[in-house]
Amino acid sequence: MSQDQHGDLSAFSMLDLFRMEADSQTQILTDGLLAMERHAGDAAAVEAMMRAAHSIKGAAAIVGLQVVVQLAHGMEDSFVAAQHGRLKLTPERVDVLLSGVDLIVQLSRLDDAGAEAWLAANAAQIDQTLNAIAGIADLPELPALPSAPAPVAVPAPLSEAAEPQVPVASGLAGDEPEAAAPAPRTATSAGAPAKAQAQNFDKLLSLASESRINAHQMHPFVGALQRFKRNQSSLFSAIEHLHEAIARSADPGLMEKSLLALQKTQPLKQFMLEHIADIETYERRLLAVSQGMVDEVLALRMRPFRDGIHAFPRMVRDLARSLGKEVQLEIDGEDTLVDRDILAKIESPLNHMLRNAIDHGMEGPYERIDAGKEALGTIRMEARHRAGMLSIEISDDGRGVDLEKIRQSVIERKMASPAMAAALSPGELLEFLFLPAFSLKEKANQLSGRGVGLDIVHETIRQQNGTVRLESEPGRGFRALITLPLTQSIVRALVVDVHGEAYAIPIVKVESVVRVPQAAIHTLENKQFFELKGEHLGLVSAAQVLELGEAASQADDLPVVVIGRGKQSYALVVDAIRGEQSLAVQAIDPIFGKMRDISAAALLDDGEPVLILDVPDLLLSIDKLLHEGGLHQLAQAGHAERRKAKRILVVDDSLTVREMERKLLLARGFDVDVAIDGIDGWNVVRSGEYDLVITDVDMPRMDGIELVSLIKKDLHLHKLPVMIVSYKDRPEDRARGLSAGADYYLTKGSFHDETLLDAVADLIGDARL
Repeated sequence: MSQDQHGDLSAFSMLDLFRMEADSQTQILTDGLLAMERHAGDAAAVEAMMRAAHSIKGAAAIVGLQVVVQLAHGMEDSFVAAQHGRLKLTPERVDVLLSGVDLIVQLSRLDDAGAEAWLAANAAQIDQTLNAIAGIADLPELPALPSAPAPVAVPAPLSEAAEPQVPVASGLAGDEPEAAAPAPRTATSAGAPAKAQAQNFDKLLSLASESRINAHQMHPFVGALQRFKRNQSSLFSAIEHLHEAIARSADPGLMEKSLLALQKTQPLKQFMLEHIADIETYERRLLAVSQGMVDEVLALRMRPFRDGIHAFPRMVRDLARSLGKEVQLEIDGEDTLVDRDILAKIESPLNHMLRNAIDHGMEGPYERIDAGKEALGTIRMEARHRAGMLSIEISDDGRGVDLEKIRQSVIERKMASPAMAAALSPGELLEFLFLPAFSLKEKANQLSGRGVGLDIVHETIRQQNGTVRLESEPGRGFRALITLPLTQSIVRALVVDVHGEAYAIPIVKVESVVRVPQAAIHTLENKQFFELKGEHLGLVSAAQVLELGEAASQADDLPVVVIGRGKQSYALVVDAIRGEQSLAVQAIDPIFGKMRDISAAALLDDGEPVLILDVPDLLLSIDKLLHEGGLHQLAQAGHAERRKAKRILVVDDSLTVREMERKLLLARGFDVDVAIDGIDGWNVVRSGEYDLVITDVDMPRMDGIELVSLIKKDLHLHKLPVMIVSYKDRPEDRARGLSAGADYYLTKGSFHDETLLDAVADLIGDARL
């Protein structure tokens, strides 16, 4: 364990160092034993295990763990015997040695306070393991195929089968839960530095991303200098023309002055050319360095695929033996780099997939032989980078999935009619396996049958912006294809404008981007759609889904982003499409909780903040709008129809006053919207197109005076007429309202129907446009 590999170790105690040593060396022992079980006579594996056992023995002697010394010594003797051909490492003997490995792991995780009590409480079990290792040569060698489905070694309980533990270790932990408690505390304390390191990576990535954004902000500065240079050239040209005109006038005094001015322009011209070139070079270097920083930080966050799946071969082996099956796991692409966050989150889904493959898919040895297969079943897991994504494929050579059984289960559960179920394709049938509580097993056990495994897999992969697809060939095997982003820290996204604000949609969630002519939009049952590649896609306003107000006035062609797949595909109408950008994802502060339709935030290259949309959540919001029947019409014909009358916004916190004003104005033919206070009114007035705002003064959150001030200071709204209607009738109140920018001040004390309508007519005329 060199300091070069693990950094400064001076802060660790000798026991901490032993734990680190034990973790790495026991993994070597586990890998070696699994390799020897399948490939007897692997000299390299035996040599590696001998070195690992010897290292553990020496380290344990230093920290005074004599039990570990004895275990490692006994295992080392077994490896020496295997190396000289005196001992064959059969599955039964590998069980015994693995139990010794598990015991070493547990002993290494005990702290000083609980070690003595734990050793005393489990002395009998420890002696049993030591004796089993010492007498390993006396174990009988069984035939290649077991005479009964159950293996000779006592299996671990199914509830613990997913853990890389064997009977002795499980018994130790289960018999004395209080005595074994110190081990989890050690794990927790060890996890604290890892969490701190993760936070440091996040901060470093944030700083690197900001440096890249600052580098991009040099571009408009360089552009401004280029414009200045062009203006300067025009000025110099004018000076030259002036000099030529003066030369023709034959005035010596003016000629001398114009010549002097002309000479002074030359160094200025050269100065600007040189400095623009220097600044452009500096910009290129700054962009390259800042991008390099981001790439290096991302590389620090990447981990080899093996770091997340190193326990899987042992888990597959132990679980298969507990079920009376012979199964091996082959892993390809262990060096494939994966973001550490994604690696941590997909460990559980991959575990579920392997457990399902062993329990549901793999046959027993005799059944496999009868089917013409090898007695030893194989599960393959492959990780690769494909098209900028992480692709994980899990396949087995088991019995596959009975598609007709799925079809029958769908009919029995009334999920589809017999006619509809008969028309379902194999891919569509396999999708039912992802549904909660859907299982093909008639009776649940501790391992499976409750219909939660693949449901969890699908949900977890979806949360990581990934996809999972299933394929099955009855009698030949089953395959799961998982596609994930390489990293969650940087996301390639399509940036769009919605109601004047930037939003980002992850590229992996975008099916296509099109422009839809108004003439191609059709309406059926108050829902608008257009045809794309022979399919009808429903049009939905992004502004409405995100509750930003009504969609802005549209041009002849609508910019549309298609999201979702299959029957849940929708065309999201946006204001404009900016293009693709790579965004450094920044989590939204937990104080806000889970924001609907939003997954995270980021900064664009120009420093503008952008919200990253949560597409699955967005699809749910669209479904809700559809069921409520509240979709806005997007075609211009509908927009023109709504704008035949002038539009007024009434802002008042009193329900009675608000409704009275609304009904009066509606009766005169105006379109009227309402807001319940100043903040609500400010949000609404910015998202709509109004001809007049009528507001109260005293309101919660924001009063009418502040609302008037904001409207009059806004670049786009400052010409909008505003009328104040208030109970305050003192001259100073009127003066305060008018000085804020109100165009009319009407007191509620002298208020009656005609007064309000006459005031409205004075400001904007009658209702018709």
